[in-house]
Amino acid sequence: MLPGMSEPTTAADEPDIRELADIPAVEVISRAAVMLMSSAAEKLGLADPDPDNSPRRDLDEARRVITALAGLITASVEYLGPHAGPLRDGLQSLQRAFRESSAHPDEPGNGPGEKYTGPVH
Repeated sequence: MLPGMSEPTTAADEPDIRELADIPAVEVISRAAVMLMSSAAEKLGLADPDPDNSPRRDLDEARRVITALAGLITASVEYLGPHAGPLRDGLQSLQRAFRESSAHPDEPGNGPGEKYTGPVH
């Protein structure tokens, strides 16, 4: 073995990779929703001790991600089975957090994603 070369990998060393076609739709949708939720929380500054002063806080970006999340969940709720309730609850929590973070909150029904979910108070 020459310096700088790595050992050849074997199948046992490979990460467990699944073909996308083999992953059930509900899992793909749920993973996408969780990614959107995480992104929205970051953009709301919720991962920081003081969300109001978070350097990652970006309410315009949060609005876009929350709206995309609302569309995804609303369009796929019939396929989500037991995952639907927790995903809707998470979405509503983000919508409320957005409203609380806004200096001038949107009217009920006009907040991020509310055209898909209805008003969140």
